[in-house]
Amino acid sequence: MVEGLFLSAARRQLRQAFRRRRAALGPGERLEAAAEVARHLGERPELRQPGHVGGYWAIGGELPLHAVQLRLPPGQVWCLPTVQDDGGLRFAPWRPGDPLRPNRFGIPEPVLEPASTLAAADLAWVLVPLLAFDPAGYRLGMGAGYYDRAFAFRLERSAPPLLIGVGYDWQALEEPLEAEPWDVPLDAVCTQRGFRRFGR
Repeated sequence: MVEGLFLSAARRQLRQAFRRRRAALGPGERLEAAAEVARHLGERPELRQPGHVGGYWAIGGELPLHAVQLRLPPGQVWCLPTVQDDGGLRFAPWRPGDPLRPNRFGIPEPVLEPASTLAAADLAWVLVPLLAFDPAGYRLGMGAGYYDRAFAFRLERSAPPLLIGVGYDWQALEEPLEAEPWDVPLDAVCTQRGFRRFGR
């Protein structure tokens, strides 16, 4: 119990520190890093197959993904996450110009009925936002657990979807995170410095 409290407090402090640093990034820094990430992802042959691709709408200094979306090869459909009434996460196809509305957290989502959205398991690969990541591919997120719950099935089976964390190179941790049983590790991470696969 006490160990769990210390772990929770340590993660809180890490989140606060990385959120502050990320929010302080200027638009130029974010866009420059985003262009490099889009280039690295575009060079990966395993990411060129037709299918649905999960992204996100960047907030709070997260790495923006517009450049990635614009470089998708033919046959790939860009999808954004939508928070469901039951707290689950589904993904909705979206193209620039399609209507959006803010969800309960103020994050824009496509305006689609749940029946027109996709389950996480239906995606080919997913770009996952993060605050930090460790050498084994464990991710420090915002703490709400939406992605870990949505992709919990990946704890028992391999890809698809391929889970790729995206962010800035300074978000790499030198020391491992204390992983919880429900933490879903990433298959890879991509920053402005390059693309890295984690061995599993």
